Amino acid sequence: GACALAGTGLPIDRFMTSDALGFTAPMRNSIDAVSDRDFLLEFLSANAITAVHLSRLGEEWVLWASEEFGFITPSDSVSTGSSIMPQKKNPDPMELVRGKSGRVI
Repeated sequence: GACALAGTGLPIDRFMTSDALGFTAPMRNSIDAVSDRDFLLEFLSANAITAVHLSRLGEEWVLWASEEFGFITPSDSVSTGSSIMPQKKNPDPMELVRGKSGRVI
């Protein structure tokens, strides 16, 4: 059995009880049965991992759009010029993704 905090000290057959209640098997840990918060940890972990990937992708695109690499040329609709170097194109969406993704972590 599992209730507010822990199992029972009574000598019950856990497998018979879980079968009678329609469960596939008894829980290994009684505390985990009543106060499982792993779903929250898994959700936060998935968000952090996604943010790291987005940050890296944004960094790659900013690097690829640089004059030194020139692999991609961002459209004028998604880029702005630099105040110091007006001929330079800054890929604003990718810089924002790279910068804002750190807040998730």
